[in-house]
Amino acid sequence: MKGFMNEFKAFIAKGNVMNLAVGVIIGAAFQAITTSLVNDIISPFLGLFTPTDMSGWTFMVGQAEIRYGAFLTAILNFFVMAFVVFLLVRFVNKLMDLGKKPAVEEAPAAPTTKKCPFCCSEIAIEATRCPHCTSEVK
Repeated sequence: MKGFMNEFKAFIAKGNVMNLAVGVIIGAAFQAITTSLVNDIISPFLGLFTPTDMSGWTFMVGQAEIRYGAFLTAILNFFVMAFVVFLLVRFVNKLMDLGKKPAVEEAPAAPTTKKCPFCCSEIAIEATRCPHCTSEVK
């Protein structure tokens, strides 16, 4: 049991698990901001062009109330959040690229081998005779 707990502590202490935990917490806070943006700013603005707020759009099927307006609001929340995350990742990637120096291409190294014209085997560039077929190489 003690080995299991030590293994569990090592797993939890890994950087990936901690990064995931921080990401989930920040994502939840960010969701509240995005939901507020959609509910308090975008939906009322769309209300100027439609008779009511989208979240109130419903219809009845028997005894069930289908709230398709709330669903449309959730879809709008998703797209706003996805767009903001895209802009954030794009911005961070540009910041990361600013710190990088452009890669300098090195000149190709001089060849160290050549092919024997008689037997086509690889031989040292300095060789005057092929060690495989014993032909004289110029």
